[in-house]
Amino acid sequence: MMGVDAYIWSNLMTVLLIAGAVYAARVVRAQRLWREAAGELWRRRRFAIVVVGIYLGIGVADSIAWVGGVPEDAVGVLPNAPLSLIDRLFLDTREASYSAPLASVEFYGGKALRHPGSHLLGTDILGRDVLYMVFKGARVALLIGGLTSLIAIPLALLFGVSAGYFGGRIDDAVFFIISTLAAIPGLLLLIALIMVMGRGTVSVCIALAVTGWVGFCRLSRAETLKLRELDYIQAARALGVSEARIILRHILPNLAHLIVITFVLTFSGLVLSEATLSWLGIGVDGSWGQMIDGARDELSRSPIVWWNIGAAGAALFGLILAVNAVGDAIRDVLDPRTLRGSE
Repeated sequence: MMGVDAYIWSNLMTVLLIAGAVYAARVVRAQRLWREAAGELWRRRRFAIVVVGIYLGIGVADSIAWVGGVPEDAVGVLPNAPLSLIDRLFLDTREASYSAPLASVEFYGGKALRHPGSHLLGTDILGRDVLYMVFKGARVALLIGGLTSLIAIPLALLFGVSAGYFGGRIDDAVFFIISTLAAIPGLLLLIALIMVMGRGTVSVCIALAVTGWVGFCRLSRAETLKLRELDYIQAARALGVSEARIILRHILPNLAHLIVITFVLTFSGLVLSEATLSWLGIGVDGSWGQMIDGARDELSRSPIVWWNIGAAGAALFGLILAVNAVGDAIRDVLDPRTLRGSE
């Protein structure tokens, strides 16, 4: 469940993201090149796209929240707390303790459940529905992967394009920064940043972005170094076109395929990084990584409580596999070198 102030921002950001997605879809339909690329992508990875769409739908449903419409006798619900669509779907499903998937009694003790046979993936030690927790973790995973990419990629483009296009002292300064960051163990820097900024979703996203922009910065710098020497760029300079206009009209459009590919392929790495942080005890509350971390002790019980870690691991595996499949197809569709090699 969200805080009273947080749900307003969550609703606003969700509306903005949906509007951005609609605008992007209109742009794709309006341009023949992107429309053909989207059609080819759908033909190659239809199932993976549907799976990613399901995860996105769950994340959106868990991001839209409002106050009210909750029975007074609902168990585990604070009064006047904003609840999302997912929260309301699993309203008043809490049990006393563990129960196996679709069980009618508690796993330990054998007491009858309040809702026998209704927990598809069972319940955890606190009696929370595991399927509900898996759905809540989808929003966290999408937020970690999406928000971090939206911070890291523009940062990498800013430094990489500036260094590659202007060169000189700017290139030296950027190269010094990325060399310094690359020399520091990434996990240690990540932990240090989270400890300084505090635990929280935004703090983890910023820390992951700060430690994850170096690779794409090097790639965009190298690509810009090549692009700035092309004949049409030199001709634009000779005609007096401003440097900013050349970057916006010629450099960035030629990096578009790299931006899309980097966004998709970086996403899975960021989600796995958050799971690693949760294993170390500094992850985001409600994430799949936290579920896996909390299930470590459950594996030593007798009999074993397997459904908590199994559900979280399967959800994480499904998202990463689907995103990687879509990313691989995007690389094949958009990268001209790959297209030439397949001809």
